[in-house]
Amino acid sequence: MSGLLDGKVVLITGANSGIGLATAHMAAAEGATLLMAARSVEKGQAAVEAVKEKSGNGNVELLQLDLASFASIRKAATEVMERHDRLEVLINNAGLILTERRTTEEGFEQTFGINHLGHFLLTNLLLDRLKASAPSRVINVASEAYLIAKDGLELDDLNWESRKFSGFRAYGESKLANIFFTRVLAKRLEGTGVVTHALHPGTIRSGFGKDGDTRGPYRVLSWLFGPFLKGPKAGAKVAMHCATSEEAGQTSGAYWVSSKNKTEKLKDYAKDEEAAERLWQLSEEFVARVNA
Repeated sequence: MSGLLDGKVVLITGANSGIGLATAHMAAAEGATLLMAARSVEKGQAAVEAVKEKSGNGNVELLQLDLASFASIRKAATEVMERHDRLEVLINNAGLILTERRTTEEGFEQTFGINHLGHFLLTNLLLDRLKASAPSRVINVASEAYLIAKDGLELDDLNWESRKFSGFRAYGESKLANIFFTRVLAKRLEGTGVVTHALHPGTIRSGFGKDGDTRGPYRVLSWLFGPFLKGPKAGAKVAMHCATSEEAGQTSGAYWVSSKNKTEKLKDYAKDEEAAERLWQLSEEFVARVNA
């Protein structure tokens, strides 16, 4: 019995827990040659073995990836291209929310650096392989939390150097950045056979916010309301729909929601083309500055 992803190479970031792990289980069950990216080799390998055992799919590999390190991202991208001559699906799933301001290896605020900038760099490093493998897809796990950033992005202070840090606001801005990235990427990929989508996975019960990133009220809320939320599988379903469905393959740059597996209209500020293009430009400058 053939699967929807037979013969296709799929890379999922943050694949060792939560929505990422649930998506990995589904992708492996559909026959994908699967690259499960994780920061921790130990946790990542344990997740790989669990996916192999449950799916019966032996084509599941660990990819060590720390999105808070450009060196790690570049190394991982090189490994992907050395191991596989194709890449049909990239699911940028990894993310975090913080209580206190922290910085990446290159000095960027971590919420922005990991949730947006790390995936921006990874995707661009893999674009040629995705184009060569077309039809292919880039799926970005955003969130309805973009509504927190209703005043738009603070493009002059993306790294929270001038503002008092707010973990919720930083997270909302990073999710708006995911949407902006998706919309600009869709334009740049027109005619290449590569489509891209952003999605809201729903309010999910997972390990998000419980692995030491958050403290105080954030951590209490995640534990208090966790039992009443949907399981990770619900969030994974919309990611798989975007990655495999004929419907999602016929359009690009859309925003999907888990409750219906349907596209949803964005708020006007999330369709700000000027701000989205400016974010792309700044992201390119940040990456280039580090490489200089």
